[in-house]
Amino acid sequence: MTRTVRCTMIVVLLAPALFAAPPSADADKVWSLEKTYWEDVQANDLGKYRNLWHSDFLGWPSVSPEPLRKDHITDWITAHTSKGETLKSYDLERLTTQVTGEFATVTYRVRLTWADKNGVGQPSTIRVIHTWLRNVSGTWQIISGMSAPTNTEGH
Repeated sequence: MTRTVRCTMIVVLLAPALFAAPPSADADKVWSLEKTYWEDVQANDLGKYRNLWHSDFLGWPSVSPEPLRKDHITDWITAHTSKGETLKSYDLERLTTQVTGEFATVTYRVRLTWADKNGVGQPSTIRVIHTWLRNVSGTWQIISGMSAPTNTEGH
């Protein structure tokens, strides 16, 4: 292959990454709310946590065999706290955010450790996708979502 053809191929392959638009203000706002979500979980502030969810929410968390509505969104947290566990640590890996009109979809991985009363816990990693809806007042709430454990490579 000639040098010119190789250089052209490299530019074509890298162009999407080089010219990708930076996250929008809406994307950054929704990502900030995802951070708030995990802060609320760690603080066990179920009231603030519930406020992030739209009344018509429908989702499928990895801990449930069936899809759930808003009235069950804190079940996974209370399953831990009722055993005396606390969210010891978490780390969010932002993957993709897409804003389309009044909807924003966020995907990420979270590495977390729930610890028992002695501070002992097993780290785990899950994949999360949330769709946020901007309501008439301009605030965002989670309208749909799903989580799943990562594969054996942690992806």
